[in-house]
Amino acid sequence: MDNLRFCAPCLLGLEGVVADELKALSVKNVSAENGRVLFDGSFNDMARANLSLRCAERVMILLAEFPAKTFDQLFEGTKNINFEDFIGEKDAFPVTGWALNSQLMSIPDCQKIIKKAAVERLKRSYRTDWFEETGSIHQIRFSIMKDKVSIMLDTSGAGLHKRGYRKNSNDAPIKETLAAAIAKLSRLYDDSVVYDPFCGSGTLLIEAALLARNIAPGILRKFSCENWDCIPQNIFREERMRALSAINRDIPFRCIGSDIDKNAIELTFANAKKAGVGDCIVAHEADISDFKISTQRGIVLTNPPYGERLLDKTESERIYRIMGKVFEKEYGKRYFIISPDERFEDFFGRNADKKRKLYNGMIKCNLFMYYK
Repeated sequence: MDNLRFCAPCLLGLEGVVADELKALSVKNVSAENGRVLFDGSFNDMARANLSLRCAERVMILLAEFPAKTFDQLFEGTKNINFEDFIGEKDAFPVTGWALNSQLMSIPDCQKIIKKAAVERLKRSYRTDWFEETGSIHQIRFSIMKDKVSIMLDTSGAGLHKRGYRKNSNDAPIKETLAAAIAKLSRLYDDSVVYDPFCGSGTLLIEAALLARNIAPGILRKFSCENWDCIPQNIFREERMRALSAINRDIPFRCIGSDIDKNAIELTFANAKKAGVGDCIVAHEADISDFKISTQRGIVLTNPPYGERLLDKTESERIYRIMGKVFEKEYGKRYFIISPDERFEDFFGRNADKKRKLYNGMIKCNLFMYYK
């Protein structure tokens, strides 16, 4: 199929970043909305997006959108969808979703109505009254926002942040998609040296390295739609070959991590090796008070511990003050720090050149950017 509409949900604040990613993939009709980006394309574009998107959460086929204030309207709107184009007679098609600011707010009831409507549609197509649902999973997802219903098929399966390299993490990992967005916003170069003095399990360093080397973040994993009968088997094979051919390892890019926790250093090395970037990442045990950019130019990407996450508020404020001293304001040195603390700049000792609102999971944060 060459004329499908897709939806790529993302963390709030990353819509513009994801839209830019999709435009770089040469898909059509990219439009950013609140918490998602829409685009048109083919199954090849869908596979490429799953493999290549760094900052989106999923890639879903947008089957239909329609208004619904009653369960009858929800049922009829759903029953009009051509599910048979994607879901086979034996395939599983569970339903999940959410509703906000709408007349229909009972998620279990909405699930039942959408499931019933899908069954009725498929009954007519396959001339059967029973679906065993033993085949591949076609996850139906719905959203209802201000009485507008979106019905989608999830092509990704596990969220796109599941890269496949982070089998283990420390107590407070940053989501891979958010780490990739911070790396993109920092405007890395092929010869950049990236530092993270709170490297944890290495996520920020690894995502920076994947970006710099143009390694598709999903290249190590599988996607649920690869098991769908409606998708030609050569699609993902072609796109994986395309992604592999685009990798550039012949660049001087480097990452230097440090952490006070010895286990974090071991995690960083292990995860970097799994991600295929172990050769450009080094890490060592060190306290933040000993941090220094050892190169003429350097970019710090970091997610320091804070009260809501690991430490009490007093300790996190002390760390921010130390950061303000050791993060020197010099030409060629840039700092990108994510924190939920609205008073971070006060403790750090200087105002950011730019701030951007982002979410780390459900925690509202700011990305404080220092580059002047």
